[in-house]
Amino acid sequence: MIFVRQTTCMKTFTKIILILTILLFVPNLYLTKYLLAAVVPTGNGFVFNFTPLAWTSLAFQVVWNILAGILFFKFLKTQRLSNVIFFSVLPVTLVYGIFMVYITAVKGMEGKLAASVRTTLKITTEQTSFNNYLWAGLATLIYLIALFVIILFACRPLSRVEAATQKLGDGRMRYDEYKIGGGKQFRVIEDSLNKINYNYKEKENKLKQTNLEAQKFIPKQFFKFLGKNSIEELELGNQVKKNATTLFCDLKSATNISRSLSLEENFNYINSYLKVVAPLIRRYDGFIDKYLGDGVLSVFSKPQDAIECAHAILRAIDVKNKSQKELPAIDARISINTGEIIFGIVGEEERKSPTIISDVVNLASKMEEINLYIGTKLLISKASLNELPQNYEFDYRYTGALSLDDGTQIPLFESLNYYPKNKKEKLKKLKNKFESGVRAYNEKNYKEAKELFSYVLHYISDDKPSFVYFNKSNEKLKEVA
Repeated sequence: MIFVRQTTCMKTFTKIILILTILLFVPNLYLTKYLLAAVVPTGNGFVFNFTPLAWTSLAFQVVWNILAGILFFKFLKTQRLSNVIFFSVLPVTLVYGIFMVYITAVKGMEGKLAASVRTTLKITTEQTSFNNYLWAGLATLIYLIALFVIILFACRPLSRVEAATQKLGDGRMRYDEYKIGGGKQFRVIEDSLNKINYNYKEKENKLKQTNLEAQKFIPKQFFKFLGKNSIEELELGNQVKKNATTLFCDLKSATNISRSLSLEENFNYINSYLKVVAPLIRRYDGFIDKYLGDGVLSVFSKPQDAIECAHAILRAIDVKNKSQKELPAIDARISINTGEIIFGIVGEEERKSPTIISDVVNLASKMEEINLYIGTKLLISKASLNELPQNYEFDYRYTGALSLDDGTQIPLFESLNYYPKNKKEKLKKLKNKFESGVRAYNEKNYKEAKELFSYVLHYISDDKPSFVYFNKSNEKLKEVA
């Protein structure tokens, strides 16, 4: 709407200038004789004898030429670049040509006017005088400078077009419109560039929106692991092997709870806890690879981030349980493991899906079984502990080893940082007793193990791992007896 108003105002202004130019033409033409009469050649130069009519004629000449010049420039703006250069150079060239003819011929011309010109320009009629050629050379220099300035200004929009196309070509789009200037041809180019710029921005915005939507299904950290920037770059079969840490969080009691809830209540119940877990995983620079119904499998580049996240999740779920008293509490258990993981895109061309493939994932689920069996909240593998920075402060205790099918033993450790401060301090003091009991149990020295766990339970009666080991030791002793 503003553009339309500006265009209308410009057309009205042009019409006013045109009318004034036409109106001033006749009186200007009539008064010109007085201006010419004011410049009198004497044979030895010129004498200026300006009368009031001559001054009036000069004023009319100045005003008329300004108005004509404005119209001329507006005319040029309606032309293509080739026509702009032609019509700009034409009057200068005509003036230059007329001057060159006159300056070369004035040496031999007769009359007061020619004599006055020769005197003014210090040109003599002698054969040895070359001043007229010097004036011709000066005129040629001025003519060439004028041509350079005209072409420079006429082609100036080309440099703006070049800069704009380079930015568009490099993807460095601007959020304001491109201003090219120049004639009609450049206005068309300007409109086209702005359309391209607009389409680029629209495409970029759509791509950003697509990536934002994709991040709900494909986390941005997954792109980072694959070395990609957007979903458009993901191709079937893309894969990379990297060392990473998995966090397996199981909301174990949700399965039992879900049986007493309707389908809608069940979804709302599980999601209410997942809404607590998921933001914390993102906060600690991790991403969720899979939702497993009543749990999540997430990935971190650093084991310390996974451990800090696990502590935050356990504390947040405790708070959630206390605030949601109308429903049974969730019992969250977490296992953390570190190792080589393949990040890749699987599926088919019609449906691509990001996923991780590794024995680390299978090990995390087996660790979860141990987690549940001995009653711990957070188990961490030896591989994860080995990757922690030396200055990372972290309290833990050895809880045993996970035996794999190939006979490999995976040492597991329980985090003590999750526990309340008083209980944590007691567990730290009894850490050696507990770990000695675990080793005694693994060596089948069940009597010693029973005594050590009994000692721990004497001071910490609610220590579930000690309670489980104590009962297992007792059972083994009865079997031997």
